[in-house]
Amino acid sequence: MPTPPPSPADAIAAVLADAYGLAVRDLVQLPIGQGTVNYRATCDDRDVFVKNYPPHADLAAEERAIGLSELARQHNIPAAPVVANRHAQLIDASTPHALSVWQWMPGRVITVLNTRQCAQAGQALGRIHAVFAPLPESAAPAPEADAWLRTDPARLEASIDQLLGIIAERTRTGTADAFDDVAEQTLRERRTMLDRLPKLIAELPSCLTTQVLHSDYSPVNLLFDGDTLTAVLDFRPPNPFLLSYDLGRMAFYPNTVASDPDWMQAARTLIAAYRAANPAASDIDILACARVALLQLLGSLYGVKQHYLKPGLFQDDLDEFWLLRHRTVASLLDQLADTDQLLADLVAIPNT
Repeated sequence: MPTPPPSPADAIAAVLADAYGLAVRDLVQLPIGQGTVNYRATCDDRDVFVKNYPPHADLAAEERAIGLSELARQHNIPAAPVVANRHAQLIDASTPHALSVWQWMPGRVITVLNTRQCAQAGQALGRIHAVFAPLPESAAPAPEADAWLRTDPARLEASIDQLLGIIAERTRTGTADAFDDVAEQTLRERRTMLDRLPKLIAELPSCLTTQVLHSDYSPVNLLFDGDTLTAVLDFRPPNPFLLSYDLGRMAFYPNTVASDPDWMQAARTLIAAYRAANPAASDIDILACARVALLQLLGSLYGVKQHYLKPGLFQDDLDEFWLLRHRTVASLLDQLADTDQLLADLVAIPNT
């Protein structure tokens, strides 16, 4: 009989031995991440984090993202050092299991931050934006931002109707489950909320700043040891986008807004720390960040779309995230005037 191919874990362990000189004693897949399969490798001399890229990944773009992480680390922003392979390559693509290897960092993910953690997160983001602002890519056109500002409500409505049609068919055939019921309710609510989308987009300033960002700055990509931020993880490639997106997404993160009664105070603390670390940030971008966060959530079906069309690596997490995001949209819409006032109060304070 032919020898069966090695399992993905065995194949990755072989790459770590051959390309990195790491003797793996244990390799455990981690229940985190949707774009890559991630592992903790316990080796003879250390532990490392291993990011295994899917076959369709743009490895050149991923290597540029690693470059941003290294740039941040050079400016004393806590980021995990990347471990190069024997050929000084940041990504090993010598086998079908392309991967990058990183020093294992202390700390843990905290999805709802306390006051001190919010301040640390805001300060680090401000420093990242300040470091990335002078990059040549920051002055480049931002087609993704232009496309985002032209979000088409009719297209979103059509996507919602497609998902509702799938749920209706599951109901008709008697295969519907509890998530189908709540998904149907939230999708119908979202369809109604889309009526407010064109006006919200039209009210955004036309001169919002675009630059290179972290682009996935959120609690799930931060590690804390107590109240100390120990690592900023998973920088994305240097494609300029709205500065207010990175800030608003973190300050009004769904886990915080949907779970913390003091979410506005958390946002205030984080944004104040951000401004102190990045005093060059425009007041216009600060004032817009809550609305940009709202628009990003309102115009996205992330989580529920994967459930019905292409399940993610950890779909149960995505299902829960959809519900958190949807509740956050409702809260931000309901308290739009309050968040506008919070941000106006913040920019009125001299930034010393």
